[in-house]
Amino acid sequence: MLWYALAGVCGGVLAGMGMGGGTLTIPLLVLLLSAGQITAQFVNLVAFLPTGAAALAMHLKNRLVEPAPLPYVLLPALVCTAAASFFAREGGELLGKLYGGFLVLIALAGLGSGVAKNFAGD
Repeated sequence: MLWYALAGVCGGVLAGMGMGGGTLTIPLLVLLLSAGQITAQFVNLVAFLPTGAAALAMHLKNRLVEPAPLPYVLLPALVCTAAASFFAREGGELLGKLYGGFLVLIALAGLGSGVAKNFAGD
């Protein structure tokens, strides 16, 4: 149980910093704690509900939410969520590979931006 709590802490710290906590929580649960892919996704979604609601409340309170672009973000996000849910149920292996590729792209983008800053002298 301690390892699961530590995975939750790691994901929570990332979420608190504004990054997706699931980016770390899901791989920790699957690769290190042998949880199934669908279980890890479920845990991540359940953990996101209170943290997302709290973040939204704070952003609304501080007037940091601009409502005009919301439909353009929310509608594609809902469609992609439904599609990803289908893949999770019908082809979890494919979704796992897609997610792994996504994580590699994020790592390469972060590495690339770090390298670019070093060359720019920042």
